Amino acid sequence: MSQPLTCDVVVVGAGMTGAASALYASRAGLDVVVVDRGPVAGGTTGAGEGNLLVSDKEPGPELDLALLSNRLWSELAQEFGEFVEYEAKGGVVVATSPGGLTALERFAAEQRAAGVVAEPVAGDALYGLEPHLAPGLPGAVHYPQDAQVMPALAAAHLLRASGARLLTGRTVTDVRRSTDGIVLGVGTDQGVIHAPAVVNAAGTWGAEVAAFAGTHLPVLPRRGFVLVTEPLPRRVHHKVYAADYVADVASDSAALQTSPVVEGTAAGPILIGASRERVGFDRSLSLPALRALAAGATRLFPFLSDVRVIRSYAGLRPYMPDHLPAIGPDPRVPGLFHACGHEGAGIGLATGTGHLIAQALTAKTPELDPAPFRPDRFPLPEEAA
Repeated sequence: MSQPLTCDVVVVGAGMTGAASALYASRAGLDVVVVDRGPVAGGTTGAGEGNLLVSDKEPGPELDLALLSNRLWSELAQEFGEFVEYEAKGGVVVATSPGGLTALERFAAEQRAAGVVAEPVAGDALYGLEPHLAPGLPGAVHYPQDAQVMPALAAAHLLRASGARLLTGRTVTDVRRSTDGIVLGVGTDQGVIHAPAVVNAAGTWGAEVAAFAGTHLPVLPRRGFVLVTEPLPRRVHHKVYAADYVADVASDSAALQTSPVVEGTAAGPILIGASRERVGFDRSLSLPALRALAAGATRLFPFLSDVRVIRSYAGLRPYMPDHLPAIGPDPRVPGLFHACGHEGAGIGLATGTGHLIAQALTAKTPELDPAPFRPDRFPLPEEAA
């Protein structure tokens, strides 16, 4: 066994949220250790598309967090944008029927009132933005604030920039606490890490880390697939998705749902999503899901019928019952902080989350109202019974 380590804060999880938490905590003057049983971005982060979105969020706490995160991502892009493939491409949300366009424009008006830049696009102007869309679509809304990063690269660069000590291949086995329940650090399969603060950034496994500390967080895995095409000249210029994607993201259904989401990448391949279903930790291939993704994408962009898919991958997104992440101190366990449960929005929301975690760790006034994200907003299982 190695000698015990000592630091100010242990971040459990080396995905994007853990990386952002480490970066902002270090910049607040704290000595940080990041620990993960796998590699950097080995979980949900590495199976994501890297979306930084405001377009799919209705006014409320998540949109407020997305707007904060969007500003912070823009600042980080000034530091190392090319290294994380930051691309301020913008999003185009397409209506497929006149009724759908009316609803989409109403939704966009509410977002504008909350600070989102949302520009209505008439049917004829739509093809100036995306020439290869299916003909006859009634219109869309353009969201210039939407952007994208390469998630695994971004997580690695945020960790490197943080200066945190990174311990990969090391499994956390328990959260150490004093006799009166105060956090003292974590135990791992390779020794103890002593710290007065632990940040649970374990993503889909956030419930497990909470349980190690003797508390409860109802994080559930929600599976999603992405198709990756052969490299192509740039033919899709924005993140493009059908308006029903917003409703699917907000759904509580455990059944398979798909809605077309299509975007080009700097490297050439086109990424095609989005599916969601609750099937536990099963990451096995689902042909029905892949077929539905392909069918939806070709309805939006008919040219994709002749394009080859070279691979697909599955990710598990950390789903919370009320669709809001848990961010901040857990009042039930002094010294425990949560930063997980972002579902499919974790890449985009990571910077705001990390910033709020650093403010909580250093007792600074939070930039957003933390109440909607309180980790103890869910009753303990015995209380709910």
